[in-house]
Amino acid sequence: MDAFDRLGVPARFDLSPDQIRRAWLAAAARLHPDRAGAEDQEAASAIAALNAAKAVVEDPERRADALLVRLGGPAREQDKTLPPGFLADILSVREEMEEALASGDPGRSAAAEAMACERREGHIAAVGQMFERLGAAPSAEALQAIRVELNAWRYAERMIEQLRSGGGSAGL
Repeated sequence: MDAFDRLGVPARFDLSPDQIRRAWLAAAARLHPDRAGAEDQEAASAIAALNAAKAVVEDPERRADALLVRLGGPAREQDKTLPPGFLADILSVREEMEEALASGDPGRSAAAEAMACERREGHIAAVGQMFERLGAAPSAEALQAIRVELNAWRYAERMIEQLRSGGGSAGL
């Protein structure tokens, strides 16, 4: 059972936070030991699995990864392909980010974070559109294209994490 099934939501990228919350509340109520007649350990295990599913589905990047794998696409660990020219582009972006962090200027760091967040939003929108266009029988090429976009999105996420922690280039 994957995160979508466990939570009881449709396997789609465009889920709203309210839709996820309502599904989680309904599932949690069904699993409550007083209602389900389950043993404490069994109920605790079911609730833990439900909470793990909620964590996946409410995070857009993790939700996209889970949906892609569900549809038969490559997992993150299986395919690290990036868009053509991406590494050259990201190198200049990373230099700007490193300079902003090294400057100690909160304004420059905030501007770098805003740029990384803007990139992330672009990836979220692109992935959403790609999932919308898939159709009932997605092609391997379409699923591969989503994986490539998700891999680029991961770079934006890592930049944001680094900027928020005030760290250097470790881990990128």
